[in-house]
Amino acid sequence: MLHIIWYIIVGFIVGWIARAIMPGAQQLGFIMTTLLGIGGSIVGGLIGRLFSKPEPGSSFHPAGFIMSIIGAIILLFIWIKLVA
Repeated sequence: MLHIIWYIIVGFIVGWIARAIMPGAQQLGFIMTTLLGIGGSIVGGLIGRLFSKPEPGSSFHPAGFIMSIIGAIILLFIWIKLVA
């Protein structure tokens, strides 16, 4: 249960940072920002694992947070192009 709460908190933070970096106004609320961050974490994690594997048994990859933000920016760019 605690993992789900952390996913929501980190997802919101990642989505919020991605929205701050991406130029323009995005009309996304709390839920969409959180979903953007969670989706960005998934996309960024997949991209990050293509380049380097984490140590066996480690739960945190050092570049994971940065890759999550990059993944969220990619998803936000696609969202803006589809909706606009």
